[in-house]
Amino acid sequence: MKALVYHGPGQKSWDTVPSPTIQAPTDAIVKIDTATICGTDLHILKGDVPAVKPGTILGHEAVGTVVETGSAVTNFQIGDHVLVSCITSCGSCRFCKEARYGQCIGGGGWIFGHMIDGLQAEYARVPFADNSLYKIPSGLTDEQVLFLSDILPTSFEVGVLNGGVKPGDTVAIVGAGPIGLAAVMTAKLYTPAHIIVIDLDDGRLAKAKEFGADITINNGHEDAVKRVLELTGGFGADVAVEAVGLPSTFELAAELIRAGGKLANVGVHGKAATLHLEKLWIKDVTITTGLVDTRTIPQLLSLIEGGRLDPTVLATHHFSMDQAMEAYEVFGNAAKSHALKVVLEGTAVANKRNTKVEVTASA
Repeated sequence: MKALVYHGPGQKSWDTVPSPTIQAPTDAIVKIDTATICGTDLHILKGDVPAVKPGTILGHEAVGTVVETGSAVTNFQIGDHVLVSCITSCGSCRFCKEARYGQCIGGGGWIFGHMIDGLQAEYARVPFADNSLYKIPSGLTDEQVLFLSDILPTSFEVGVLNGGVKPGDTVAIVGAGPIGLAAVMTAKLYTPAHIIVIDLDDGRLAKAKEFGADITINNGHEDAVKRVLELTGGFGADVAVEAVGLPSTFELAAELIRAGGKLANVGVHGKAATLHLEKLWIKDVTITTGLVDTRTIPQLLSLIEGGRLDPTVLATHHFSMDQAMEAYEVFGNAAKSHALKVVLEGTAVANKRNTKVEVTASA
């Protein structure tokens, strides 16, 4: 089969590799129909995740069709249309029993494209299939559910829920990339009074407005902290969501918080950030971090099925699966291409779209 393979920092290629096989009774083999690229994949390519070994297939977000199951798989059958969660769960370790699936110590957690081969491929092996796959309701398209693999539950769980967003809150989101925009979408479910989005890119700030932000601030042109204080009567934001993963953006988010507020860090950090405890301790500020557990996938799936949430607006570019190298170039150069999320489509999905698979937004 073909797959996108990591060969060390800055190196990747679309290679012919052995097809996956059942290795444990709880495994399933899934034919990947639709996949996407995550910012974490870019971090891996930069060398920020040294646990990823050369030769690993990248990717941890996909929708597909079950083509084989191990003898212990009971919830899925060949032919089932499924969402593959970015997090796998053994279901029996201490952390899985606490619904902290991202911390699974029984062989699961974030392993796709990290500890084992990932999902940017024609086929993938899914460990603990009964706990790690979700049947897709009939009538929903791949693109409607694809971003439930990671980005939506990540923003929702690690940003909105960890941040404790409540009706009437002022929420400041630092970063208007895909994670920040997904945080806007899911924060709206809790009817905050104001959603403020801060970024350096006017194009992405315009997108934030489209997604439901009330106020946008380009902190390259104005003092974001001063502006947020003005907008909140001098108090600061009730909740700040860090959605970039840079020392400067974390430190900015920490400055935006009111006394008694919460800072929810979502961004993946590859370098140390300064924690100004000399300022934060006296303000009763709570800081949360976390890897997504994907425990909210069923909840978000219901919202999509009920028409309350539409993640398809995140998809800006479409490619065939064998155009993965080109897709990486577009996604990795978002400042020029204006890419939010790219969609990698297999032949069957492309045919359903009744169109030739190609870039659908200017790159």
